[in-house]
Amino acid sequence: MRNAPDVIRTVSRHTLAYMLFSISELFRHYDEFDPLDLLIVNAILNANVINVMNDPSLDQRFSSIHTVEPDVIKQGVSRAALSRFLSLPLETVRRRVAGLKRRKILAETKAGLIVTEQNEFRFGNNHELQKTNMLLLTKLLRDLRRAGINGPDDLRAPKGTHKETSKETLKGTAATRKAK
Repeated sequence: MRNAPDVIRTVSRHTLAYMLFSISELFRHYDEFDPLDLLIVNAILNANVINVMNDPSLDQRFSSIHTVEPDVIKQGVSRAALSRFLSLPLETVRRRVAGLKRRKILAETKAGLIVTEQNEFRFGNNHELQKTNMLLLTKLLRDLRRAGINGPDDLRAPKGTHKETSKETLKGTAATRKAK
């Protein structure tokens, strides 16, 4: 393993590139959508399947490109939780969600908002974007390996860095995602 400050900067560079390439592909594919609407839709998609990601049997059951999580198992999310998670004003989230509901991309359940399984834009079931993501993720992992980062043990932060901040950030992110 290289010295930790170099690893942190290396990981930051490569993960930022991965995120930006992913966002660019999303924007390119859904060019008829406002970027903020895409951010909201994808934040809801993420919240909808947290229970799947946290359950190894469900994660395996819905791992194929050909298996879509049915609406009945999706975890809803509230507008307030979205507002906190995305650091957007609640009124902006409300207004954008109303427009996405009119387009039948989102639905309201007792548990909160979900991206509908049957949405005509294939949010959450876009095979082209899923395949592109696999290519981008493969590139990220290959680039990290080339930089000497082979797994989680190579990511340990050096003593004296902001471990407390990182733990609090992760704790806050998890709590926001669990909130409805």
